[in-house]
Order: sequence, then C-alpha cells, then structure tokens
Amino acid sequence: MKYFFCLFVFVFGLPATAQQIIYANIDELREERGDTVSTLRVERRTKNQLYLMGGGDYRIEAHDNHGLCRYLRKRCYAVRIDTALYVNCRKMRYKRYRLGGWYAPALEIERHIFYTAQPVGQAATETLTPADAQKLRGEVGDAIQASGLIDQRVYYELDLETGRSSFVDKERMLQLLTEYPEWQKEFEKETSEAAEVTGRYLQRLRDAKKEEEK
Repeated sequence: MKYFFCLFVFVFGLPATAQQIIYANIDELREERGDTVSTLRVERRTKNQLYLMGGGDYRIEAHDNHGLCRYLRKRCYAVRIDTALYVNCRKMRYKRYRLGGWYAPALEIERHIFYTAQPVGQAATETLTPADAQKLRGEVGDAIQASGLIDQRVYYELDLETGRSSFVDKERMLQLLTEYPEWQKEFEKETSEAAEVTGRYLQRLRDAKKEEEK
C-alpha cells in the first residue's frame, strides 16, 4: 500500500499539530505500523446525518486531498490522532450485519479494542428493547427495530487476530472486570448494556490498567 500514499499524502514540509496515523488493514493496526500524515480533520456527524445515512459518529477527511478522502472512506481500516483511535465502520462486522460507513471512536485496553456503534441484530433486539415489547422475528424485525435505535450506541469488541467483532454484553463485561470484584458487584446492578453504561466501566478499567503499567 505504500505506493498508494505517494500519490495522495504529503508527509514532509507541512506543519503537524497532532500525530496522525492511518492503518490500511488489521495487520497494520495490530502491529502498529501505519502511515503518518498531517492533514486529517475529524468532524462529529449530526443527528440528521445519522438518520439519513447511518454509520459511525465521526467523519474523518483530509483537507484539499480528494484522493485521500476517498481512501479514508472506502479502504482505510483505522485512524489514530494523538491518543484517540477511530475504526472505520465500513470494515467492521457484527455477525452478518454491517455497521455502515464513517468512523467510530475506540477504547484501547491492553491488546483489546472496544468501539461504539449502532446496535444491530442481537444487540438491538435483546438489550435496548423493553423486555415487555413485542418483537418482530428475523432479519426484517431486526432491521426495523435497529432503525429506531439509530442514535443509540453499544460497545463492540474487535478481535485483532480475526477482525471479527463481538457485542460487549453483561456477561462479557463481568468477565473483563474479574480482577476488580467491587466493580463487578456494582456492574451486576446495572440494567442496561448501552454504551453510556458499559463505557463507564471500560473507562475505569482502562485507567486502572494504565496505572498498573506505571
């Protein structure tokens, strides 16, 4: 992929205010060997854009570089800007479901990557739908219910070896908190698996792991 960037990316001679790295595929992300750029811009997408087109919460583009913008939308796997990591939802899959386009923010905890995206499939029909609500069956039902959750978010975990994503449900979160029994007990009382709930514990876990590394 190196020759591709020679056509579009100007690395030298431009002022860099933040470290910006783009990863072409999961191997580059896993091995931390992406390409450094200096013209990227991150923009949060509006609710109207989410309703019209779906996909991730962030648009990442390159100023005055249409070729690189196209690459970022369609082929790039992930982008790191300083300490923030974003994964391309176009490349993410949860079971048979696609997660749309654009980028989702991710948390890194040791060698685990967790990112937020729209609930689909099981994540939509079993966790964010009221327990007493009548559910439609099959893929059509999943799609209808997911469309009503376009601005809702849950956490998925990206497997850096296989590229597959799994839903971070209550069972997985309890497993992640094994070393912190007090947090486990606290989380067991939670009644939602939405990102705003799960994310609080993932943030704690990340901060604790960083402290342990010092």
